Amino acid sequence: MVARLDETLSKQSILSKRYGTLPSDKASSATRLIEEEAFSTAVASASAEGDGIEILQVYSREISRKMLDTIKTRASSVVVSFVFDAGIATQTPSLKAAFAAAANEDNSPTVTES
Repeated sequence: MVARLDETLSKQSILSKRYGTLPSDKASSATRLIEEEAFSTAVASASAEGDGIEILQVYSREISRKMLDTIKTRASSVVVSFVFDAGIATQTPSLKAAFAAAANEDNSPTVTES
């Protein structure tokens, strides 16, 4: 699972066509964090009566959610950085404010939430 997640974040995939890829080193660290948090969430949701299917569903759902949060945050940060680096945001005060607000939202620790 970890290898596949790492590949999805760092190589060409359906997600990369829309959001881009992460550099290999960042993808590896994000993958480890995503997997650890998804596993912890799944274990915490386990019930004594369950047959394991629910745990697997929670684990899979958390992996998917955290992966999307990670790649979307990265894509938004890249766009904001490009706009400021290109000087586009400084030309229009309302655009500058909008991108500053987006940057503040993107700096939230979406990957580390449980």
